[in-house]
Amino acid sequence: MDNEFVKVPEKDKTLSPEKLFYNWFAANIGIMGFVYGAIIVSYHLSFWQSVTAALIGALTFAIPGWVAMIGQREGVTTFKMSRATFGTHGNKIPNFMAWLNMVGWLAVNVITGTLLFSAMLKTIHVPQTGFTKFICLVVFAGLVFLSGIFKEDTLAKIQTWLSWIFGGLTLVMLIMFLMNANWGEAFAMKPDSWVTGWLPAVAFIAAGSSISWSMAAADWGAYVHPNTKPSATFWNTTLGAATPLFILMAGGVLLSTISPSLASASDPYQVMYGAIPGWFGFLYFLVAAGGIIPQCLVSFRSARINLSTIGIKVSQKTSLILHAVIIILISIYVLFISGDFLSNFELFLNFLGICLASWVAIFLVDSVIYRKNGYDVKLMEPNSSVHYNWPGIISWIIATIFGFLFTSNAAYRGPFAHGIFENNSSLAVFVSGIAAINYCYVY
Repeated sequence: MDNEFVKVPEKDKTLSPEKLFYNWFAANIGIMGFVYGAIIVSYHLSFWQSVTAALIGALTFAIPGWVAMIGQREGVTTFKMSRATFGTHGNKIPNFMAWLNMVGWLAVNVITGTLLFSAMLKTIHVPQTGFTKFICLVVFAGLVFLSGIFKEDTLAKIQTWLSWIFGGLTLVMLIMFLMNANWGEAFAMKPDSWVTGWLPAVAFIAAGSSISWSMAAADWGAYVHPNTKPSATFWNTTLGAATPLFILMAGGVLLSTISPSLASASDPYQVMYGAIPGWFGFLYFLVAAGGIIPQCLVSFRSARINLSTIGIKVSQKTSLILHAVIIILISIYVLFISGDFLSNFELFLNFLGICLASWVAIFLVDSVIYRKNGYDVKLMEPNSSVHYNWPGIISWIIATIFGFLFTSNAAYRGPFAHGIFENNSSLAVFVSGIAAINYCYVY
């Protein structure tokens, strides 16, 4: 079989390190970073503990940076390379979970963006009705789905412009928060344990950001220009994502001194809205809604790539329509039928995060131990003779079970979820990854 079926054609490798940087910058410029910062404070940390937790948590984007670098070296997208680790059939389970994760979070972001778009119209006295909300859904989702017709180079240019536009507006908002922050209260925060407070905070950031994005990293890295140094791909992916996320989380630490309820609020956007001048309301919701679009673009693109990698062969047009229908139906159900569905849906997606943490750990260990000289193209072809790579599969199953044993959230509590693991499902993601590394290495 022709290698081009597996590898990205040379003519399509057009991304520069700069475009890669802006792609990940745009995807992490959303103002939910402020909420992440406030959640860090909720672990009862001092100001400096909170800032260092934000820094280390943001720098865990070295994981996607590493995956992107492998993707550039091989010229292969994420879950095509993963076939070598798990076998062509064995790979379909984590591949399907990655697709569910991407589609699920894409739906959550489209729902959130629709609500923010609707709130933006409310600031200019547009009546809030079911029809208005539906129009907001159509417009917001339409902007995301429109991206499906563009190639990687065009998407990278769009992400660059979104970085500048929403990055600048978010900076204005950050300055407002800093001007109103109670700096004395921030510096007076008392420190807590580095093990029971600081470490879970770092785990929360990693689980909610870098680990989730790892499955999309090589989908962009594979399209980087072949003359690019691997280190440039690594650093532009890592710092492109980590820089805005860290700045926003640090701002969120200070914002928590103005709005202490931010970390636990059911609608954190409304809490932040109360911390800015009324005249900035329209722009605030514009930034909040617009900042979600770049995340949607990355998720939408990787979801379509993952679907084709599973083995579901449909045209680009059919893939666009299929994903659009799924996401619109989920959004309509949440927005107009059952608003309580969203919290349960997010719990389900958090469970998927444990499965994907063990996947990325095994993928990277396998790459270091067995793929030093590159990947065998025959192992990545759909008709490869290696259907199941049992060491990788067994390692993944055991590591995932370990993660669930230590998981604790509103829906489920594992038998070992005590002490620092109690009510902290994010730390179970780390357990899953560490178990995967150890077992995969021994196996």
